[in-house]
Amino acid sequence: MDRLTGIRVFRQVVESGSFVAAADRLEMSTAMVSKHVMRLEKRLGVRLLNRNTRALSLTEPGRVYFERCKPILDDLEATELELGSLGTVPRGTLRITCPSWFAGQQMADVLVQFRHRFPEILVDASFEDRLVDLVEEGYDLAMRVAPAARSLPAGLIARPLRPMPFFIMASRAYLKARGEPHSPEDLTRHDFVAVGGLESLTLLGPDGRIEVPIRPVVRYRAMAGVANAVAAGIGIAPLSGYFLDDPLFQDTLVPILTRYSLQEATLYLVYGSRKYLPLKTRAFIDFAIEHVARLPAPSAP
Repeated sequence: MDRLTGIRVFRQVVESGSFVAAADRLEMSTAMVSKHVMRLEKRLGVRLLNRNTRALSLTEPGRVYFERCKPILDDLEATELELGSLGTVPRGTLRITCPSWFAGQQMADVLVQFRHRFPEILVDASFEDRLVDLVEEGYDLAMRVAPAARSLPAGLIARPLRPMPFFIMASRAYLKARGEPHSPEDLTRHDFVAVGGLESLTLLGPDGRIEVPIRPVVRYRAMAGVANAVAAGIGIAPLSGYFLDDPLFQDTLVPILTRYSLQEATLYLVYGSRKYLPLKTRAFIDFAIEHVARLPAPSAP
């Protein structure tokens, strides 16, 4: 068996905490992972891991071996990435994670343009609102909306692309049936569609900051669901101006109380490191800066 593969498998077992988890990440069978580690131990003549039915732990020789091998493998992987980036054609699978509400026509249009320019890159996009661990889960980059870069996980590069304003929105049908709120106080008499545990809105208006309690009638765990619920006329909700430019919602959603602003947010492109970026990742970053960052920010009419 390949000595280098054995070292890589040993490292993955240590970092994953189990043979099963390492096998899953390496796309090997558990038996094959175990065989690689046993061959490595046999060649070195020492036991590297203490094994029992509940946990793994490093022996003293195993700890020394792991600490010496890890930087060597890191340098090797960095070198391979650097050499791969010297190619002339970006190719491979690019794994991206985005908010759930990006799974609309605008993002599809962006990906169509990207596909035309880089036909040898397969974009594997995941649309979900949870905070994905890019390194742990093997993503190349993320598109995230946050009030500030400091609110994003430490240790990552967060490149601002464009402002993402939010507005309080309702459907035309809801406003026709319930009337339009004309002051923050009016909001307390209306039904709301909330994300997670949202219980109040913080508005900034002519008289300063105002905290307004809301009455949720439906709760969603994904922003895309909130937009659909508001469009259906269930209630009011704070939504990204992104939806105002979506053909699906253009004739349905209406921003209200536009004299009062919600917390500002920014769209960031997030990735692990500036060093040794694969060409496929660099291609998407440059493309996003060119096509996404230059789009005008949506504004309330």
